[in-house]
Amino acid sequence: MRESFLAGERADHLASGDPMDWLDEAYRDFDAFVAGRRQVQERWGVPSSTFWYVSGEHYIGTLIVRHRLTPELEEVGGHIGFHVVLPWRRQGHATRMLAAGLTECRRLGLERVLLTCDADNEPSRRVILANGGVHDGRARGEARFWIDLAGGGT
Repeated sequence: MRESFLAGERADHLASGDPMDWLDEAYRDFDAFVAGRRQVQERWGVPSSTFWYVSGEHYIGTLIVRHRLTPELEEVGGHIGFHVVLPWRRQGHATRMLAAGLTECRRLGLERVLLTCDADNEPSRRVILANGGVHDGRARGEARFWIDLAGGGT
């Protein structure tokens, strides 16, 4: 899993131009890196759970569930963030990952969750809509969507 994770994340960050310094720890001690993500962590000022999606030894992507919102996350970020690395995109993985994330949100007792994505990120928008997202405008260049979990739907 180590090589697949590092290769996938590195390729994504090179393609997007995003910084990769957060991967330094994974290169140094992958086992410690993974262990540090297994339990609930305090990130963005809230408890957050990280889930990796894998197929055999192949890393597909990451889903993060934020257990509650801060005022900042209410504008941009929301309850759930997800991404699929380049070789695995456009195969339905993100839709299934988000559905699993919604199940986790129900388990946490959330009745309604917020998701945001770049306003021009059509693939993410489609994934959110496929999981019951209802568009709720924009904030700071991000499209906002709410998903109602109380009704027992997706």
